[in-house]
Amino acid sequence: MTPFQQFLDTQPSVDVLVGFDKRSAVAAGIMPNLASKWAAVHDVYYGATRWAKQQRLGLEAAQEFPLSQLVYIEDRLKEIPNEAERWRVRRKLLKTASTHQALKAKADRLIVKPARTRPKLQVTVSKSVHGTRALRVTADEHDIADIEHYLREGLDPSKPPGPQMLRRFLDLIRGSGSVPSSIRRPIVVVGLDQHIQILRGEGNDIILGLTDGTTITGAQYLEMHPGIEEIGLFHPAEGAVNLYQTQRYANTKQRDLARMALTVCPWPGCRHGSDNCEIHHIQAWSQGGATNLANLAPVCHYHNQINHDDATFANTRGGVQRRDGVPVWVSPNGIPAANTYHPYGAMEVLFGEAASPANRT
Repeated sequence: MTPFQQFLDTQPSVDVLVGFDKRSAVAAGIMPNLASKWAAVHDVYYGATRWAKQQRLGLEAAQEFPLSQLVYIEDRLKEIPNEAERWRVRRKLLKTASTHQALKAKADRLIVKPARTRPKLQVTVSKSVHGTRALRVTADEHDIADIEHYLREGLDPSKPPGPQMLRRFLDLIRGSGSVPSSIRRPIVVVGLDQHIQILRGEGNDIILGLTDGTTITGAQYLEMHPGIEEIGLFHPAEGAVNLYQTQRYANTKQRDLARMALTVCPWPGCRHGSDNCEIHHIQAWSQGGATNLANLAPVCHYHNQINHDDATFANTRGGVQRRDGVPVWVSPNGIPAANTYHPYGAMEVLFGEAASPANRT
């Protein structure tokens, strides 16, 4: 074994920070910047904290990671201002030891960088171009979700949705009607442990996802006086429980469970919440695909049109497949890629990394 191989086999981990002292480290020749990073790791795993249980479990997991990766994790977690959310993400990052590239990919998926500044709530109008103008409305995400839901009601699926939505919008503003805030019925995806934590008053900073592509905090969830009137059952490998049907179109329960499994269209980067998606047959109905949950996924109108689900046609755009219970887009070369835009589907909330086949290729 060469000295370099021996070095790789004996990389220091978190244990070497027991009794850490920054001044001593700098005096011994450690770069001050690196000593500061070690100090941050030491404070997380050995410092005083009100998160004693999380610290204990985190320390057990951290012992499987080289110190350099623990430093990287804390650097990335600086982007999260809330301590409870930092511990939640930290525990997920410490779930399985991996290469730096895999760790970075996981961090990129779990940590969404906040916008530099909050967009100004306003309406802006562009100049006229060829007799047209653009109207841009920036408002609370829930208000916009209500409007979009209204504009998408009753659309002809055989025609492009945009012009139809414009017609409904113009009819709305020129008429005497309005869009009620209760017009939609988005589903809040919340794990039982999160539900109990919030009811105890301990989860105000928990972020929950809705099937319209928006989010709410634990405090807002509590204001809804949540009970457990409707429960969706999910298996860590198979996904939502299966309800079989011999008809082509999914029933209400199947649609709800499909929307809960994925809160947005699975194509990478797509922003459409599952409330506004079509329920897609992963294996086409025309090719013998059954109408059961193992073969259903919410896919937006556009991606449902270009999705490859018929072997008689060339696969040029990729398509949705089910991998370990989760519908995921798979490239023409067979490489799965998750949509990280709104990571609040039931499989992600309940099972985390274990339900992310796109990150294990």
